[in-house]
Amino acid sequence: MKPKIKLVQTSDGTNYLVPFILITTLFFLWGFAHSILDVLNKHFQDALSISKTHSALIQAVVYGGYFLMAMPAGEIIRRCGYRTGVVTGLLLYGTGALMFIPGEQIMSFPFFLLSLFIIGCGLTCLETAANPYVTVLGEKESAERRINLAQSFNGLGWICGPLIGGLFIFTANEKESSVAMPYAIIGTLVLLAAILFSRIHLPEIKAEDPATVIRTGTKRSLWSHGNFVFGLIALFFYVAAQTGINSFFINYVTEHGSISPREAALWLSFAGMGLFMAGRMAGSWAMGFIRSERLLACVSIGGILSMSIVMAGLGTVSISAFFFCFLCESIMFPTIFALAIRGVGEHTKRASSYLIMSIVGGAVAPIIMGYIADTVNTATGFIVPLLCFIIIAAYAFYLLHQRRHTDFAG
Repeated sequence: MKPKIKLVQTSDGTNYLVPFILITTLFFLWGFAHSILDVLNKHFQDALSISKTHSALIQAVVYGGYFLMAMPAGEIIRRCGYRTGVVTGLLLYGTGALMFIPGEQIMSFPFFLLSLFIIGCGLTCLETAANPYVTVLGEKESAERRINLAQSFNGLGWICGPLIGGLFIFTANEKESSVAMPYAIIGTLVLLAAILFSRIHLPEIKAEDPATVIRTGTKRSLWSHGNFVFGLIALFFYVAAQTGINSFFINYVTEHGSISPREAALWLSFAGMGLFMAGRMAGSWAMGFIRSERLLACVSIGGILSMSIVMAGLGTVSISAFFFCFLCESIMFPTIFALAIRGVGEHTKRASSYLIMSIVGGAVAPIIMGYIADTVNTATGFIVPLLCFIIIAAYAFYLLHQRRHTDFAG
């Protein structure tokens, strides 16, 4: 059993509760932005008469923004600090969201894609700043628990996205539907948050690993950390799996469950994302007793089993497997992220930029799955997240092997 460690307090008594709470609010905002995409995906297929492959460009431009903006965002944070990175991200996010107001009048798919790309660039700045920041707001031994707790509020955003999107976009009366309204609301809130964060103080914390210099007599290269390199790969495939599953959940259940897109969006919100959030909160608690590497291995095996059942097309049984998968997915991103930057010391901010770049996996999987769905069937497309979970399981077992080796050597 692991010793009890305070979550947001260091060994010298410094308490980071207030900055932790402030930063945690941001996790909700990008959770909402990502989850409402899954409603847009189906909406644009119907409203603009486009294919599943074509609609997958929605995810591609948002996650493509991560790839293009991650290094500039990291540079902003290195030069100007975490707060500047947060404010920059909020301004871009709010601007892209408000562009949906004229976008609804134009009803141009390329214009919507431009708006979503700007949102994606904003989200990149937010994640590049917030994810590593919460890992250093306390003792390093509790980093995985801390980021899982913060990511629980990201899960709340994942609940609200399809809920609000489903209610505004998939209305009973098509004439009353509005794709602009949810974005107008969130855009206004995000810009108000930008004003708030521009006026508050966030302590800058330098992550150091002096033990590395003592052992080797020199600074280790970031790329010499196996947990980081393999973690970079694992995070790419995790985001690919999560995005692919969420993107085609509504398509799958409307085809195999005979329910409307509106009902499917509500199921995704309450049941799917509810379990997702609950899993993150439970995961943060469980990591007080179970090593995060072992927990990651267990949930990745659960994801493999879930996607195997989904691909089998067993009706209600396969739809139920989705919800088990949401529970398994819940802790993957924050746990992989925290494990990947463990021990990288002064490379933390740069490592975070590379890890955020790996989120581009979310741009790739939906397009591949959309093509498979258009040419074969929707169920077969879920072979993509199945393969992704196998790679994540390999990362977890690699870390377990490294842990055993370290403990033996010690």
